[in-house]
Amino acid sequence: QVQLVESGGGLVQDGGSLRLSCTASGNIFSISALAWYRQAPGQQRDLVARITWQNLTDYANTVQGRFSISRDNSKKTSYLQMNNLKPTDTAMYYCKLESPYSRDFWGRGTQVTVSS
Repeated sequence: QVQLVESGGGLVQDGGSLRLSCTASGNIFSISALAWYRQAPGQQRDLVARITWQNLTDYANTVQGRFSISRDNSKKTSYLQMNNLKPTDTAMYYCKLESPYSRDFWGRGTQVTVSS
C-alpha cells in the first residue's frame, strides 16, 4: 500500500509562486510515474503535469511554461513548481502515483488559492 501526502499549498497573490511537494511511502516510487491534478469547485479533476520514472514530462496547455514538475527518488518526493500563478489556477491540487502494477494511488490534496 502506498500513501501520498501533499504539502505546500496556500494563498498567494496573482503572479506569485508556490512549490508543492508530494511524498510517498512504500518502495515503488522510483519505478512509478507521478502526476499532479487539480480540481476547482464544481469542475472535473484535470491533469496538470506528469513525470515518468524515466523523467519524461508532460504538461497541460494551461500551465505550459509556468509550472515545472520534478522528482527526487532518494526522498520519494515529487515537486510541482508553480510560477506566475493566476486566479484561474485556484483549485485543490492532488498527487497521483501510477504504479507499474496497474494500480494508482491518490493523495488527499492541498489547496492553492490565487488572489487577484
